[in-house]
Amino acid sequence: MSSEARGTRRPLVSGNWKMHHDHLAAIRTVSDLGLRLDPAAVADLDVSVHPPFCDLRSVQTVVEDRAIPVLLGAQHCHPADEGAYTGEVSPPMLARLGVRHVIVGHSERRQLFGQSDEVVAATLRAVLRHAMTPIVCVGETAEERDQGITADRLAAQVQAAFTKLPAAQAATVVVAYEPIWAMGTGHTATADDAQQACAHIRAVLSGTVGAEAAAAIRIQYGGSVNADNTAELLAQPDVDGLLVGGASLQAASFAAVVDAAVTVVRKTRR
Repeated sequence: MSSEARGTRRPLVSGNWKMHHDHLAAIRTVSDLGLRLDPAAVADLDVSVHPPFCDLRSVQTVVEDRAIPVLLGAQHCHPADEGAYTGEVSPPMLARLGVRHVIVGHSERRQLFGQSDEVVAATLRAVLRHAMTPIVCVGETAEERDQGITADRLAAQVQAAFTKLPAAQAATVVVAYEPIWAMGTGHTATADDAQQACAHIRAVLSGTVGAEAAAAIRIQYGGSVNADNTAELLAQPDVDGLLVGGASLQAASFAAVVDAAVTVVRKTRR
């Protein structure tokens, strides 16, 4: 991937809070984050936070009232706009709250809640239909990695999500490569591992939605990301951002990741 193509993709650092923080803790965390992020410093990249559903309104209010330079994100949604789906949340509900990014097909949704490739594809399209940006997660388990089928698994997930998606829409989607064996384990993929996987994902995208759209799609890396490994990961030509889990739960550690990302972006754009 050429440096020119890389320069057109605006980096995205996303904090996935998973099932952490009630609304009071969420208010404290995002308020603290607002004190630590300098809008001018983060002008060259996007930052999103993805609280639990019950925190979205509280976080939205704080972010908007204090002009905190983060985008509001959600962790999941149902593909239907409404219906008898007890416990689910619909895309238009999120859109009305000012949600900008929605994580789709996170490995925990796939593994723990049986979310299939077909449901991931339907959810991606529902998110797009309501003018939000999907962050579509793909990744391999430890067993798949040991069997040497990482490339095949990533290709299958990417193709299932993007097949028949118009190129113009595909170009707006974010893909997150999350090696499941590295999530929450402290075992981070090496920068070379991340680059190899992200480059493969982009090649599959090129064959699925076309080279131009593939060159525009941002690909994040997620899996035990912290301030210490941010620079090495983001220096890779096909890694356009980070999906941060545990390190996003505290404002100080997440701000440190963002600061490290800003440093990389400024160096690469000189």
